[in-house]
Amino acid sequence: MSTRLSRRNFLASATALSAAPALPAWATAPMLGAATPPFRRFKLGAFEVTTLLAGEATRPDPHSIFGLNVDHEEFTAVSEAAMIPTDQAQFFFTPTVVNTGSELVLFDTGLNAEGTTAALEAAGYSADMIDTVVITHMHGDHIGGLMNGDAPTFANAGYVTGSAEFDHWSAAGDDNFEAKVRPLAEQFTMIGDGDAGFSGHTAMAAFGHTPGHMVHIIESEGESLMIAADFANHYVWSLAHPDWEVKFDMDKAAAAQTRKTLLDMLAAEKMPFVGYHMPWPATGFVEKSDSGYAYVPSSYQLRL
Repeated sequence: MSTRLSRRNFLASATALSAAPALPAWATAPMLGAATPPFRRFKLGAFEVTTLLAGEATRPDPHSIFGLNVDHEEFTAVSEAAMIPTDQAQFFFTPTVVNTGSELVLFDTGLNAEGTTAALEAAGYSADMIDTVVITHMHGDHIGGLMNGDAPTFANAGYVTGSAEFDHWSAAGDDNFEAKVRPLAEQFTMIGDGDAGFSGHTAMAAFGHTPGHMVHIIESEGESLMIAADFANHYVWSLAHPDWEVKFDMDKAAAAQTRKTLLDMLAAEKMPFVGYHMPWPATGFVEKSDSGYAYVPSSYQLRL
């Protein structure tokens, strides 16, 4: 025997329930506020990779940052089609830890020491366990955690960065560089395109966002991952429209060409990547589309 639930039956049932004796009142659960786990760990061959949510921020008027070379009508249409607001954007700041089994390597250091060390500790690490810090480029949100006051945050670490990047900022008189990098300058190892900072690592020039910006390929047991830093800073405005100019790209034409080159590579090789500003947990894939590229957030692929 089947029972058909019509609108009339539903309303009658609802009326009956409302007339039923009240159940005993229980204590109301408190509102706890939005929460996000500050780390995500997965295996890459014999390595462990951990992304760290070292900070996040909401920024108004994203069209003043992305799509500087398109009118507001086009920016609005693209954003609405992707179901994202045009009056504000959410930024994530995601350093990455690679544990090779013999070395613990941190890629970038977040906005400040507090955010990065808190995420590290939540992930089961302490700052003094870091053997090597790799700096992809020297914008403030990547070098902000190098120093904790007047002391190095990662007291036992050596440092690796691109020589072109270091040379540019060393000559620029930049306050962030002087406060965060200059005190550690003698401890830096300089690398270039194709060089390695440790076994299983290859640096790749990705200039444009900054003069010496680099991405990093991590390989273990035939599996590969790109730590992509800031070559693409938004999962829609940068991937679907790689020619859109970005405020923080210092050489906008070179940055656009780098985006297309690396997005082609990621799509062709089906290689996962960690995007420093991608939606948390910052891991995904690239898919080629008719007009550009699409971001495919990782689901369970990296857990297998």
